[in-house]
Formats: sequence, C-alpha cells, structure tokens
Amino acid sequence: MNAVYAAMDALLPFEWLGYTFMKNALLAMLLITPLFGMLGTMAVDNKMAFFSDALGHSALTGIAIGVVLGWQSQMASMLIFGIVWAALITFVKHNSKMSADTIISVFSSTSIALGLVVLSRGGAFAKYSSVLVGDVLSVTQGDLLALLVTLIVTAAAWVLLFNPLIETSVNAPLAQSRGVHAKATEYCFTMLVAVAVMMSIRWVGVMLINSLLILPAAASRNVARSAAGYMRLSVLIAMVCGVAGLILSYYMNTSAGAAVVLICAAVYFVTLPLRRK
Repeated sequence: MNAVYAAMDALLPFEWLGYTFMKNALLAMLLITPLFGMLGTMAVDNKMAFFSDALGHSALTGIAIGVVLGWQSQMASMLIFGIVWAALITFVKHNSKMSADTIISVFSSTSIALGLVVLSRGGAFAKYSSVLVGDVLSVTQGDLLALLVTLIVTAAAWVLLFNPLIETSVNAPLAQSRGVHAKATEYCFTMLVAVAVMMSIRWVGVMLINSLLILPAAASRNVARSAAGYMRLSVLIAMVCGVAGLILSYYMNTSAGAAVVLICAAVYFVTLPLRRK
C-alpha cells in the first residue's frame, strides 16, 4: 500500500492529498462510484429508484440483528440481511398484485422501524447514528481491499448479466421467449445492488445511498444515445462527481457524501434540457 501512496504523491501533488485518510478516501471513491454508476443504469430503467433506499434502511436492521446475535462484524450481518431482504422484496413483487413502489415502501418502512426499535433500546442508538450520514474519511486499508474485491466481482457478474438485463428491462416476455431467465436475472441484479449498498453504506450513509445510485444514471440517460454509452457515461459521471465532491468537502469542511450527491444533482439538472434533443 505504501507504493500506492508514493505513486499518488508523485502523480497528484495536491495539498489535500497530504493526509493518509484523504488518500484512502480518494481510493474508496474510485472503487465505490463505478459500482453505483453501473448498477444505477438498470435501477433507473426498471423503475427501481427506491429499491436501494429500502436496502439502505435495511442496513439498520442488519446491524440490529448482529447486535442481538452477538456478532462482532457489523458488515457480515448487514450483507447477509441485505441479500435476504433484496431476495424477499423481489419474491413478493413477483407474487403480488401490488405495484413495485408500494412493496418497496412497505419493506423500507418495516426495516428502518425494526432497526430503530432494536438499536434504540436504552438510548443506545447514538453509537450507530454515524451509519445515517456515513464518513468516507474513516476508510481503512482493509476496507479498501474489501471494496476492490466487491468491484471486481460485481464487474465480472455485470459482464454476464448486462445483455439479459437489457432485454428483460425492455420486454420481459420477449426476453423469456428468447431463452433469458428473467426472474433469475432480476434476483441476481437485486442481490448485486444489495452487496454494493451494504459494502458502501458506512461511508455514504443511509440517507444518501439512494441518491448516489440514481443521480449519475439519470444524468447519463439525459444525454446517452446507446445502452453501452449510457452505462459508460453513468460510471464516468459517478467517478468525476465522487472525486469532485471529496475535494469540495475537504475545502468546505462538510460531509463528503452530501457534497458528492449535490454535484451529481447539479450534473443532472445541467443535462436535463438536453434530454429533449
């Protein structure tokens, strides 16, 4: 890792990179934002804008379950519960006549209420409140390794799922007639989103995680002219906004996650008039 830091010092001789925690935060942004840039495109296309919000809220319940069971690792309990919760939302959506947004809202409300009830017993919620807003400056070298593995696995899965997801989002019955397993594809996608959300929630925060997933993809959709271009531009917007937000937060002494989201929102509104053309 020292070699990486030395390379960053040589290539990026900026004042704000003079601290190790800022180097870790920059590397974390470069690992987190491509995840959301990729996954956000399909979340937008499949009208699942609030799906990551429900998963973000479920992180509190995942932590709560880990506390009740006496687990030492919050990440393990969040990951397991998040994947199960994502699969359950998808199952109910396929086996219910209710609209997808209603189902997601029900699950979101239930998970955050359950998490708050368990974690707030005896006034102990204060020590878990950091998960609401996140803190990318607290990223460690071990966290960076976990994020790198997550990005590699997600990218590999994305290569296999991209075409089936495109076909399913355009016309699910037609995709099934061509041999695409639409339900299995959707389950895989929702689980990928769950993993990305849970791996990033401590540094992005429950309140902002949905925005980071949706805004880069929405901005990209305003100007992209092809499916491949849509995804590439979404990843690029997410990464540029992530780095710019981190730098802005350093000089303004404010939340990095909030700064990233505001820049993503600005890009969306700038590109919005271009959508008509």
